[in-house]
Amino acid sequence: MSDSLDRQFIELHEQGLLLLANCWDPGSARIAARAGAPALATSSAALAWSHGYPDGGKLPPHLLVETASRIAATNPLPLTVDMEDGYSDDPDEAARVADELMVVGVVGINIEDGAGTPELMCEKLAAIRRAAQKRAVSLFINARCDVYLRGLAPEGGRVAAVLERAARYQEAGASGLFVPGLRDPGEIAAIVAGTSLPLNVMAVPGLPPLAQLRELGVRRLSAGSAIAEGMFGYVKGVTEHFLATGTLDAPPAGPARYSELNAWMEGPEGAA
Repeated sequence: MSDSLDRQFIELHEQGLLLLANCWDPGSARIAARAGAPALATSSAALAWSHGYPDGGKLPPHLLVETASRIAATNPLPLTVDMEDGYSDDPDEAARVADELMVVGVVGINIEDGAGTPELMCEKLAAIRRAAQKRAVSLFINARCDVYLRGLAPEGGRVAAVLERAARYQEAGASGLFVPGLRDPGEIAAIVAGTSLPLNVMAVPGLPPLAQLRELGVRRLSAGSAIAEGMFGYVKGVTEHFLATGTLDAPPAGPARYSELNAWMEGPEGAA
């Protein structure tokens, strides 16, 4: 494998199915590394919650960069960071955030189209790719396509909608395609066949097992915010039990729901 972290991360997408157990701070990153992770990836939601902000563009970008810097400084593995929609509708501003991440050692990013237009996404991808070229970094730009997650196309038309966006995103500079919410084996196979971008899916109920994902040609599987949801749910349960009983023998608690965690973190601007 290459010596440079950016090339290492690219090569991991060429060697089978890359599993990313998303982290949110240096401690969770160290745990992921100790568990055997070949690379590190942040979850935007988990990172925002760890700072007391809800997910969805609420985290001040400087906290994202500072956290990424601390993770990169304390771990020798390739690091990719979820930067949501770039925290701006201005492609140059999104590229500025990506550039700051590269300065601190990040070699991959996720950026999502969300509710924005494919045209805006392409402008952001192109601006980020230009910034990476100026840094001489082979940045892995994972383009998140929210057609399934947000229901942006009717059932039966989602594969075609994803592939149309994938072609445009690849031309604009994307290195990979992330389609959260995709789980049907036939649709996964059709998307793999329809693009040369390595396909990333998210671990969700109903997703085919690992062996089948490998057979289908999926190249990356992300935990998303699920690990953090389990951790925060446990913390809440133990805390409530301690405050009620003064003891630490709380029964096992289930994960907190994404919507619950976002609600817990809502508050006055700057409260965190």
